[in-house]
Amino acid sequence: MSTSAHGSWRIFRGDGVARPVSMPPAPPWRRFRPGGRGSGPLPYLVAPEHADVVNAALHLRRPLLVTGPAGTGKSSLARAVAHELSLGELLRWPVNSRSSVQEALYQYDAIGRLRETTLSRDRGEAEPAIGTFIRLGPLGTALAPHDTPRALLVDEMDKGDVDLPNDLLTVFEEGVFDIPELGRLPEEMAEVEVLTADHRGSVTVRQGRVECTEYPVVVITSNGERDFPPAFLRRCIRLALPMPDEERLRAIVAAHLGPEILPEVDDLLQAFLRRRAPGELATDQLLNAVFLRTNGVDLDADGLLDAVLHQLTGTV
Repeated sequence: MSTSAHGSWRIFRGDGVARPVSMPPAPPWRRFRPGGRGSGPLPYLVAPEHADVVNAALHLRRPLLVTGPAGTGKSSLARAVAHELSLGELLRWPVNSRSSVQEALYQYDAIGRLRETTLSRDRGEAEPAIGTFIRLGPLGTALAPHDTPRALLVDEMDKGDVDLPNDLLTVFEEGVFDIPELGRLPEEMAEVEVLTADHRGSVTVRQGRVECTEYPVVVITSNGERDFPPAFLRRCIRLALPMPDEERLRAIVAAHLGPEILPEVDDLLQAFLRRRAPGELATDQLLNAVFLRTNGVDLDADGLLDAVLHQLTGTV
């Protein structure tokens, strides 16, 4: 690659000299400005047999439990379903070791309410409505009454507490939960407007009970780090996503970056396939390498290919 070509992509030179730069266009999957992704989300390719499993979960109104190695598109599947079914903004609950069902249902800012109530009384004003201090979580928003179901992604549930799946059983089966802080209000305050997780509106809660009218589309992802209880698995439709083969990888690259680039990145694809093992390389790493190559980066330069196609397991 020529010196001028090197200069076109090396916006950081490491020479300590400050200079104005023009940031290059971001990859399509790393654009966050409104409208930056075009008219819709990024393309998602799914095999017909996997789409059939998704449809089974939709018809049966059951959670879809999606497993597979990192980079197989588990989370992207939830976004694709929400987009194709016009279910609105995808609600996302990223699970960690401290996650609880209660916080995913709703949060009540009791301290904020006490402070604002005291200030209002001191000013001789009416007390603020309790609903302004209650916000439904992603799970609670998904279960709130809607004309059409909402889509909820429960991401990496195997990272949660061992009791989390069992705690979800009743909520998923009944589609209802209570907010005790509202259930104790007098009859004349039976209906309360509370905020939603998507920060775009509110829903009416009567007598402290939230009950869904349309069961949400629930996609639960797992990296297979531990097993789930049989009772939980029995209530889910299970989908295991495999690592994409060479043909599907080519289709993914073409869908994201255009079919015309395939001939010039065949060596990257072959290098990816040689290095790949379950859990060690993800498909988005291949997309990253292809994007850099097509934007003037010499991916044959020493160390650069290794930096992009690095293993996801082991010591960093």
